[in-house]
Amino acid sequence: MSVFQIQIPDSVEINDFELRMLIAVKLFEDGKLSSGQAAEIVGVSKRTFIELLGKYNVSVFGYNYEELEEDLENV
Repeated sequence: MSVFQIQIPDSVEINDFELRMLIAVKLFEDGKLSSGQAAEIVGVSKRTFIELLGKYNVSVFGYNYEELEEDLENV
């Protein structure tokens, strides 16, 4: 596993868990990580990661709300 070091200004109030979660969620949303890989980065179970996705407005199914509405209208 690669290790990256970044510097974040002190004015950004974020803890280690939140930063890991933001990165993992974005990589999952972009299809670069599986839910299991993302969960491992965050240090939680796969189930917990999937449950937390809603907090970040990310669907486990790869759909956002607008895309789902469009598909339902086209049915």
